Amino acid sequence: MASEQALNLDYVPERVIVLGGGVIGVEFASVWRSFGAEVTIIEALPRLVPLEDESSSKLLERAFRKRNIAFKTGVRFTGATQSDSGVTVNLETGEQLEADLLLVAVGRGPNTAGHGYEEAGVRMERGFVLTDDRLRTNLPNVYAVGDIVPGLQLAHRGFAQGIFIAEEIGGLKPRVIEESGIPRVTYCNPEVASVGLTETQAKERYGADVQTYTYSLAGNGKSVILGTQGAVKLVKAPDGPVVGVHMVGERVGELVGEAQLIVNWEGFPEDVAPLIHAHPTQTEALGEAHLALAGKPLHVHG
Repeated sequence: MASEQALNLDYVPERVIVLGGGVIGVEFASVWRSFGAEVTIIEALPRLVPLEDESSSKLLERAFRKRNIAFKTGVRFTGATQSDSGVTVNLETGEQLEADLLLVAVGRGPNTAGHGYEEAGVRMERGFVLTDDRLRTNLPNVYAVGDIVPGLQLAHRGFAQGIFIAEEIGGLKPRVIEESGIPRVTYCNPEVASVGLTETQAKERYGADVQTYTYSLAGNGKSVILGTQGAVKLVKAPDGPVVGVHMVGERVGELVGEAQLIVNWEGFPEDVAPLIHAHPTQTEALGEAHLALAGKPLHVHG
């Protein structure tokens, strides 16, 4: 089944195999484990949430091991056989796994077939509508917005694009939406939240002199109260601003608002370090990460 069928289940399966370790896969795996199900994730790429910074993947994998969520990364699915009692999943290694349900969470394609786009002459690729950076298609006065445009499939991206197009049509000349500046949150336990470039992406753009700093939530009082582990990682351009913020931990999705202001307003660690964050809150972790990167560490742990 896919995620829409999984949402309509009226019982908790005892054993589930999740095909795909991206956002949807780890969210469902986390929920089912919370309900007591035995869960195994199969991911062909080398790590869970492979589009996130590698450090975030490692922290999430560590947390999932503690929660007894099993996962197999770097291994390919070769087929599945359904029976009255459940499903048998075959891997390229020759291993077979059995479960009550198989959730297919390997990504979604656009629902554009049969709507007349190609017949009208709209330029397409693999079902997606192609646009320029101002969301214009190849046809005059025709724009595209949301998940049918290649890129992040996020509701708030679609909202922002809709506002952008309305202002563009109204002649307000809005600023182009920077895809990397859109905040991303994976709602598993612990949460994964990020905005901006990963360390790898930053090094590809700026070279090897990119700076990073990782602040452990073990040094954050509110995180200790919540009993959550994780970290805030900053990625800084050489002699430049912070270009990426990557967080793992309970409730860190609530911190991504400040993080996206820092990245999108091109804040330097020295700009953020003097800002005062209320105690005890998890936002202190963002403040203290910038204090440390500015050379003024306070409650650094470990």
